[in-house]
Amino acid sequence: MEIGLNHYLIVSGILFSLGMFGILSRKHAVMVLMGLELILNAANINFVAFARYGGMNIDGHIAAIFVIILAAAEAAVALAILLNIYQHFKHVNLDEVNNLKE
Repeated sequence: MEIGLNHYLIVSGILFSLGMFGILSRKHAVMVLMGLELILNAANINFVAFARYGGMNIDGHIAAIFVIILAAAEAAVALAILLNIYQHFKHVNLDEVNNLKE
């Protein structure tokens, strides 16, 4: 049995679904960020799989590297915001954080 494009798409779909579930069902900000990372990893799997089986040569890999760089920058900024939220509210529950103006 050879692993084909469909297998990669199924794994990517499962990762995307788990990420969406994590974002929509969790109230803790770190869990929401983990769900977002799962979604970005699902996109990376799609980029690399379509590059391999779709004949895009290196373009899919370059897009995946760009998404990895974007995810690292997003994680750094999001964690800085979470630290600010924790210092101000003493928790990171997203439902109870309604303003940061003060």
